[in-house]
Order: sequence, then structure tokens, then C-alpha cells
Amino acid sequence: MWERSPSQPFDSENPIDFENEAREFLELLQTSREAVVLTGAGVSTDSGIPDFRSPDGLYSKVPSYIFDLDFFFNSPEEFYRLAKNHLYPMLNAQPNLTHIMLAKLEEYGLLKAVITQNIDGLHQKAGSETVVELHGNLSNAVCTECGARYDVSYVLKRLQNSPLPLCMECGGLIKPDIVFFNETLPEEALDKAMEFAEKADLFIAMGTSLVVYPAASFPLTAKSSGALLIIVNRDSTPYDELADRVWKMELLKFSRSVLKLMKAVT
Repeated sequence: MWERSPSQPFDSENPIDFENEAREFLELLQTSREAVVLTGAGVSTDSGIPDFRSPDGLYSKVPSYIFDLDFFFNSPEEFYRLAKNHLYPMLNAQPNLTHIMLAKLEEYGLLKAVITQNIDGLHQKAGSETVVELHGNLSNAVCTECGARYDVSYVLKRLQNSPLPLCMECGGLIKPDIVFFNETLPEEALDKAMEFAEKADLFIAMGTSLVVYPAASFPLTAKSSGALLIIVNRDSTPYDELADRVWKMELLKFSRSVLKLMKAVT
């Protein structure tokens, strides 16, 4: 379906190279039966959501300890003050071309699942249906006392007039349904992600530094189970030497090239 262009030396500023990589990417997807992608913060930066550890990332604006579970329970008002200004605005973001590209690949039957470390819900906004959220979703919240679940709209409404969102059922403190430091990952999500990684014959790590565990272990799981491993990221990762393909490039340009080859954009 997609004819390969003549190979050229890699040049990240040469749009033809993006097309060459995009063609090979689609060819590998076509020959696979169980393609799975793991996404990280780099996938959402083009939607205006900062990553965590870059010089302009979230940790340059708020201290990383606000995501510590002990800090949340000891200083919930301070957490919500910072979250109101620096976390919840991400829910207004819209999917970028990478989210759209992954949703189209699933729609066309070329991608089985998205495993994501992100909490922004943009994969679902773009149309992806099989999404495993390892770290939860900021759109959801849960009472820390009785377990009652809430939509973020309730939390934001309460924060307009109160420093804390409290449960309507029991008056307990409501917590964003995301994974904090020193908190275990949702068992169901972890099991699903592991199952997808073990069954994958093509595993793609996209926009992730592959330094946060257990998410960073899934490429190893897939590779040890016989999968081809592709890493598409702006920067180097600890697993570059292990991967079968490493494409260091801007995801927005790469995704646009893939979508054009799929004739999903003009």
C-alpha cells in the first residue's frame, strides 16, 4: 500500500526523512498482528501540556513533592491550590496530531492498544478506544474515606468556594484519581498493560523517557516475548541500544507524515 522512498542519510530537519520513517512505521504495523504503543508526557507537549523533567517542565513551576501521597494528606489545601493553577488547566487541552494518528491506527485495525502514563485523557478525546491508563485520569476523583467516585466538574465547582473538595456522602477528603508517589498503580490497569506487552509482536514506545517504573519495564517484557521494539522520542532513552528502531524526532512532524501517508490529513 505504501511504497518505500529511496533511503537517505537521516536528517531531522529534512521532511523526506520523516516520510521515510513514517513509511517504514506503517509497513511494520501492517505486518504485525498485536501492535501496542506506550505513550509518555512527550506525546502531549504539543497540546500545550508540559512534561515533568525538562527545563520548562511542570517541575520547574511546582515542586515534585506535591505528588507525594503523604504531602497530599498532610497539606491537601496546598495541593489543591497548586493543582487548581497548574494541573487542572490541562483538562482544557485538545488532542494533537500524535493522539489523532494513534486513534486512526486503532480505527484502521493496525493498533491493538494504547498504554499511557499520561493523566490528561487526550487519547480518548482523540478517539482511541482501548486505552490503559497506568497513572489514572485527572478527570476522575475519589473519596479517600468511602470510595465514592466523582467527576472533576464536582471538584472544580467545590474549589470555587472552598479550599477543599469534600465528599457529599461522608464528608471525606476527595483525591484526584491519579497515582501519587508512594502509591501503588491500579492493579487492573497494570495487569492489562502487562498482558498487552506479553502478547505484542510490535511494541512502540513514544514520547516517553522510559525511566519511570513499572511502565519502563513493558518494552523489556515485550522484547523478551519476541516483539519488535520501536522507540520514537525526541531524546535518548536507556533502551535505545536494545531497540530494533530508534527514531529521534519531533512527534508532531512524524505523526503528520504518518497521517498524510494514511491520507487522514491533507
